Amino acid sequence: MSEFLVPDWPAPRGVRALVTTRAGGVSAGPWSSFNLGDHVGDDYAAVLENRRRLRTELPDHPKWLNQVHGIACVDATELTMPVEADASFTRKTNVVCAVLTADCLPVLLCDESATVVAIAHAGWRGLAAGVLESTIKSMQIDPQRLLAWLGPAIGPDAFEVGGEVRNVFVEHDAQAEQAFVSRANGKWTADLYELARLRLSALGIRRVTSTNWCTATNAQQLYSYRRDGITGRMASCIWLA
Repeated sequence: MSEFLVPDWPAPRGVRALVTTRAGGVSAGPWSSFNLGDHVGDDYAAVLENRRRLRTELPDHPKWLNQVHGIACVDATELTMPVEADASFTRKTNVVCAVLTADCLPVLLCDESATVVAIAHAGWRGLAAGVLESTIKSMQIDPQRLLAWLGPAIGPDAFEVGGEVRNVFVEHDAQAEQAFVSRANGKWTADLYELARLRLSALGIRRVTSTNWCTATNAQQLYSYRRDGITGRMASCIWLA
């Protein structure tokens, strides 16, 4: 596999995106090798080198965020340093919106005319709180004109949660029940992809594609916090060319 994944979606000309894997970097140990997170215990010099390598694939430095599993969406064009947010958007070319993940779902968005792009860090907390709704509101465009791509995240067979998590989603939308499967131990498995699709559909976004690549079961190529505890972070990036 290449060290980058390029979304396979019908994005319009002028939209560019990529997702890193754990291949192609210099980090060692549990962060091996292309860790881009500077907050996970990895050697800082290694992270800087990995970020330098990523920069060579991009038109500018990524607009990193201090992610907190919230719903704040910021204009990446205005960022000069990381701020506390879990999503960003831009209408200007060569501004790179980016999020870091290691099980949570990266959601990439653009409009059919390539006038705006956005990205969201959507773990279950962010999804439940409304990070997708917040991101799409910030894009200020008819949701029916939007396309979405769902990147690598923990898969439905690996993501075990308690009943309280299921209740949060089902209370918001009864259809969310279909995203949960009960287990003999009294817990549930949750399908982040399905939960995101339901949220997007409710907002009017029908054109949604995804990788369905499970981070937890692909230790060679993808980082997973649920699987390893101490691990690196992958980057998802989107920009207007």
